[in-house]
Amino acid sequence: MGITIRPDKTVSVRVPLRTPVKEISSFVMQRADWVLKTLKKLNTRPAPVTQGYSRGSEFMYRGEIFSLELTKGLCRSIQLHDGLLILTTPEILPENIVRKMIDNWYRKQALIIFKERSTECHRMMSEERIPLPPITIRTMKTRWGSYSYHTKRISLNQNLIKAPQSCLDYVIIHELCHIKVRHHGTDFWKMVSRYVPDYLDIRRQLKQYI
Repeated sequence: MGITIRPDKTVSVRVPLRTPVKEISSFVMQRADWVLKTLKKLNTRPAPVTQGYSRGSEFMYRGEIFSLELTKGLCRSIQLHDGLLILTTPEILPENIVRKMIDNWYRKQALIIFKERSTECHRMMSEERIPLPPITIRTMKTRWGSYSYHTKRISLNQNLIKAPQSCLDYVIIHELCHIKVRHHGTDFWKMVSRYVPDYLDIRRQLKQYI
């Protein structure tokens, strides 16, 4: 059984099928203090800043900040140069199209880089003798990654493309470890720490990118 609190303050409870209601209620009551504390923290957080898509808007990419520069050219393209994310188009585009172009660019970069880093992280863990599963890129609001024992796939949050490589590698290694250890117990974190000794610092750092 488990409880999840999302950024929008909705609370959900996960339980095995046919769990008695009395047992579920007892579990929720035991976690009531934690739920209230977490909701209180969410209430004190500042409202998230809305991402802009006009000239000068800032975008994160692999741990660095780039300012959006809009230029005219013969065809549509996006390039990084000297701290700028340069979006070139033949015409002036509405903000929703600029947003779509940048989102598509992020996804294309993620497809390339996530594959490269997954291969490298898997190589680093060769002594574990685990397979390298297919990688799926998803937009997730509350999770950085997951491993499915049903599909044998790793899912990675597309927003990881905004984070430093150390953060991406940690999430990939985290999910690769789950192939051998399902739970988040002592054995699991010992395995993670063999490859990412500073994983606690990285987990704190990741919070700013979701």
